[in-house]
Amino acid sequence: MKSFFGHPPGLAICFMTETWERFSFYGMKALLALYLAKHFLFGDHASFAVFGAYAALVYVGPVIGGYIADRYLGFRKAVTLGAILLVIGHLGMALEGAPAVESSGVVVRDPFYLQAFYLSLAFIIVGVGFLKPNISTIVGALYQQDDPRRDSGFTIFYMGINLGSFLATILCGYLGETYGWKYGFGLAGLGMLFGLLTFLWGQKYLEGHAEPPAPDDLKKRSPIGLSVEWTIYLGAVAAIGAAWFMVQSFDLLGNMLSVFSAVVVAAILYFCFFRCTPVERDRMLVALILTLFSVLFWALFEQAGSSMTFFADRNVDRVVFGMDIKASQVQSLNPMFIILFAPVFAALWIGLAKKGWEPSTPVKFALGIIQAGLGFLILVYGMQFADGNAQVAFIWIALAYLLHTTGELCVSPVGLSMITKLSVQRVVGLMMGIWFLSSAAAQYIASLIAQGTSIETAEGQAFDPHAALASYHAVFEYIGYVGVGVGIILLLTSPILKKRMHGIH
Repeated sequence: MKSFFGHPPGLAICFMTETWERFSFYGMKALLALYLAKHFLFGDHASFAVFGAYAALVYVGPVIGGYIADRYLGFRKAVTLGAILLVIGHLGMALEGAPAVESSGVVVRDPFYLQAFYLSLAFIIVGVGFLKPNISTIVGALYQQDDPRRDSGFTIFYMGINLGSFLATILCGYLGETYGWKYGFGLAGLGMLFGLLTFLWGQKYLEGHAEPPAPDDLKKRSPIGLSVEWTIYLGAVAAIGAAWFMVQSFDLLGNMLSVFSAVVVAAILYFCFFRCTPVERDRMLVALILTLFSVLFWALFEQAGSSMTFFADRNVDRVVFGMDIKASQVQSLNPMFIILFAPVFAALWIGLAKKGWEPSTPVKFALGIIQAGLGFLILVYGMQFADGNAQVAFIWIALAYLLHTTGELCVSPVGLSMITKLSVQRVVGLMMGIWFLSSAAAQYIASLIAQGTSIETAEGQAFDPHAALASYHAVFEYIGYVGVGVGIILLLTSPILKKRMHGIH
């Protein structure tokens, strides 16, 4: 294999590995909130809390996983470890057990299967921590700093993510809601297994960019008597235990996330002002500022797996051209639009760059946030046309997903590329981890937003669809206006940020 659509062949391996990893991740995620509400009979508030705790922890891990790969394991070993843990976690989700039952207002759940469920989430959380930041960093390492193909390469890579997501939400969502949750989760696990095998097979195409920085250091003895490498693996097991506890502790997680984020940001600021040249400092600060703005975008965007899924389940007419679309399958709109428009955006950025018209990274971020807000406002507009059963036509949620997707294409692949371009090389893995840490904060905030839409339910179903529609209307309208307003503020300040990037576009 000499090239991959004009890009380094290693991009194909990262593309295929991430496609199957995202297949497993999004296949499970598409079903998770509905599974909590309909199998374990959690109410809206509790379902969003567990979903939010899991989603936030998934993005905390990359901060640590990125550092360990940078300093010790190297990206190849880190990705392999993460993939193994993900296979175990996703296959563990197939342990469904008997559904919860409600009697006289009391819900009875099987404690064994409930804890097996939490433990499976913990394996996935730690696995993503080792895999997610490092597979993205490998992509960045395949290009020279000034290679004009970099943004295009990340967009192609991001299309692979969404190819896996699209297939997963269609297939896993259908199996889970039609034949049983365990079948949807089980298929997700098989996808991750295929991703692991793909990565192991294709390591020769990574051009040595994924090896440990100091292989001999991994063989040294740690204070506990094991080699450094095996001490890291033992630490991963301990992290699974911690994640198992934290995924059940939403409020405690929020407090810890706040403290952890403050410490990490303080450490980066210290590094910027005392360990960087003035140009490096400015670039690092711009990366940090844009990362903070991305929190709002993801807090809005990530309503897809929680409040927007419940909205689709309760208040959307999902019969389209005679087909009954499952609520979990509605999430496939986002990856479908990504697959359709990612090549367009990749070509657009290259074409505009050749003419000197490409928007700066801060402008792209601003446009993305504005579109996220507009997506909710168009959905709110469509709610006024709901029928007598409080059902909204499918076209309105499709348009919301379309705007969220075009916004995502202005933020996510560009953000990954931005981190690799603006970060000092010796901490690029850590900065990639911080990019995902910002997503952890966004996931927690997203859960709080979703909890604002909570209504009274019985066995996962809304008592009053009209009350549900009013609740979604109020929350979606508010966050829609916030998104548009903040996006405009960033757009106005983008020339200042562009200047501080010192020639990096």
